[in-house]
Amino acid sequence: MNVSPRTEESGLLIRDLRIAIGGKTLFNLSLSIRPGEIITIMGPSGTGKSALLACVSGLLPPVFSAEGEVWLGSRRIDELPAHLRKTGLLFQDDLLFPHLSVAGNLKFSIDERMGRAERNVTVESALATAGLSGFGGRDPATLSGGQRARVSLLRVLLSEPRALLLDEPFSKLDPELRDQFRQYVFNEARLRMLPVLMVTHDPADHRAAGGQLIKIGTANE
Repeated sequence: MNVSPRTEESGLLIRDLRIAIGGKTLFNLSLSIRPGEIITIMGPSGTGKSALLACVSGLLPPVFSAEGEVWLGSRRIDELPAHLRKTGLLFQDDLLFPHLSVAGNLKFSIDERMGRAERNVTVESALATAGLSGFGGRDPATLSGGQRARVSLLRVLLSEPRALLLDEPFSKLDPELRDQFRQYVFNEARLRMLPVLMVTHDPADHRAAGGQLIKIGTANE
């Protein structure tokens, strides 16, 4: 697939990306994700799905090697440190800081240049949007799984990413919560016109997302 940085000025583009470990190539990949579009990556364990997201976000462990280009809008980001890439990564574990309140967790992602009062308003507004009004002072340990998942997503979104990367974030939720949270994530991504790259083992995730499905590490690769 031939992609160019000029084809999707606000999207996520991956061009001729090769990820290897121990000299063995895991996959070669090129793709283009438009704003508001969700592309799903599926494949067996060990084929490099999570490594793909780590590479895009700048968190690829040194045991892996990567070649190719990653563009976000008109800017090449694979040459930037992780904190400058403006990619939001959501994992299957919520990874909330246990020593901080819900509000403290959310404020961690807000630009420090924002004033204290404005940060407080931003947090309360975000919680209200997620149906969590008044939860700012709560200990994360007192939240349900679904509530923790929503707080985790809010923390990612408050960092104002320009692309959203999903690493099986629904897999540990029970079926009812999984359906609800999955739709919440996809709706937020589309509302904010974020290009989304999702890796998963669950075909239901792809069915809910719609969009293109790419299989890696299989005979159909």
